[in-house]
Amino acid sequence: MTTQKIREGDYVLLYLSQRKTYLVKAEKGKTFHTHKGFIKFDDLIGKEYGSRILSNLGVEFAALKPMLRDYIIKSVRKTQITYPKDIALIVMFSGIGPRSRIVEAGTGTGALTTALTHYVKPDGKVYSYEIREEFLKTAKKNLKRAGLIDFVELKNKDITVGIDESDVDAVILDLATPWLVVPHAYAALKPCGTLVSFSPTIDQVVKTVEALNENSFVDIKTVECLLRGMQTVRGKTRPQTLMTGHTGYITFARKTIISEAQSNPSLDRQ
Repeated sequence: MTTQKIREGDYVLLYLSQRKTYLVKAEKGKTFHTHKGFIKFDDLIGKEYGSRILSNLGVEFAALKPMLRDYIIKSVRKTQITYPKDIALIVMFSGIGPRSRIVEAGTGTGALTTALTHYVKPDGKVYSYEIREEFLKTAKKNLKRAGLIDFVELKNKDITVGIDESDVDAVILDLATPWLVVPHAYAALKPCGTLVSFSPTIDQVVKTVEALNENSFVDIKTVECLLRGMQTVRGKTRPQTLMTGHTGYITFARKTIISEAQSNPSLDRQ
């Protein structure tokens, strides 16, 4: 059976309950304090992921290996992050994979960037545009913590002015005016490349869809993803009272090649 031990400098998800988890870095000589007592990292280092460990108050924690969702949810935040439920749809419908080259905007604090970079590594790359430099600094920290910084290029640029890259597989947008980027995205995408836009309001969606239709995109669809958890206790199983409802609308589209007749309408009259 293959096991993996916790090494110094590794990240560990300390699990107390579904509502209480902590993403920590195991460093020799240091301790982590909670309301249930403290845990010595020296006691963690060398143990296998999945082990249970007691705090000084005798409360049991599970030492789990962090998953992608943990790095995203526990990221340092200065902006609202993209939720995992939306990220999952963005990844699936964009068609990205280990060799994909992606243009993304705006970076924010890097939650969506982290997910995209995870799926394109080791041979792909994400080029992430953000106009606010302070957000990029936070995103860089989050990407480093997830071990993904080598597969992304953070760019302090306004993507509505233009896209530097060409022949990319996908353009993924999470910004206030995505319709302004659509013509630049068309120029940057390879044929059949995908554009994905996340917007909180339907007015933004309508303007974006109009721009997509005007720029020779097809297979245009907009969806909303609602996720409802369940309380699963014998005799009390029912939907949870609280849920993550509306977060945003996700619009998908694919690039088609403009024919010579389309690009030069005078040919139709000859």
